[in-house]
Amino acid sequence: LKAIIDIDPMALALGYLLLIVPLALMLWYRVPRTGRMLVAVFRMTVQLLFVGLYLQVVFDMDRWWLTFLWLVAMTVAADLSVLKGAGLNVRLFFPRVLVGLVAGAVIPMAYFILVILRVPDLFLPQYVIPITGMILGNCLRASMIGIGRFFRSIQEGEEEYLFALGQGASLREATRPFMGRAFGEALAPMVETMATIGLVSLPGMMTGILMAGVDPFSAIKYQIAIMIAIFTGTAITVVASVELSMGPAFTGYGMLKRKVFY
Repeated sequence: LKAIIDIDPMALALGYLLLIVPLALMLWYRVPRTGRMLVAVFRMTVQLLFVGLYLQVVFDMDRWWLTFLWLVAMTVAADLSVLKGAGLNVRLFFPRVLVGLVAGAVIPMAYFILVILRVPDLFLPQYVIPITGMILGNCLRASMIGIGRFFRSIQEGEEEYLFALGQGASLREATRPFMGRAFGEALAPMVETMATIGLVSLPGMMTGILMAGVDPFSAIKYQIAIMIAIFTGTAITVVASVELSMGPAFTGYGMLKRKVFY
């Protein structure tokens, strides 16, 4: 297999010409988010260039603390994205969701690197940064759905929840049905992705490995392992984030506090 072809600056600039198609369609149908789309493309470019420069330094210097700082920045950014996306109070839930994200990302990441790949150095940037990034990105989406749906469903199903409390149920018992539904909804996209992977689409990790010239079966084995790690991480993150967030979200009488939502 041939090695991956590098994209020079001129070729990358030509890639931006593809944006003419969606931009023209948005203008034709008078989509109000045209300006936001252009800003998003600009931000994406700047952010990825910054990431590329930083990762180049990390890979060249190969210092564990530089890798650790990048992982911390990724996790904090994911935490803020979860809470803002779910419409929840950042000050109230930030540390608890952060713990959930760390648990969901670190446990499967460490298992993947140390047990499956058998790499002795857990902070080797070649592995820990892309693997943690893939796991954390999916944990972010699942946690946003799970924790947001959990508190919204209790707010919307207040009668069902209060009835359970009135029957003598504890807070955990009264919230268990809501937790079950939120957990299921959070995992549903990942389940559907696993069910159609390879048939409908080729996932990012497998595509990248194939483009790098690696044997297809090696790419497949990597993809199977990372999908299992991602699914495990999302499950851990959703449960941990919701369970840890329940304490400050309810009063001593089991009532949902108004300051849960911003």
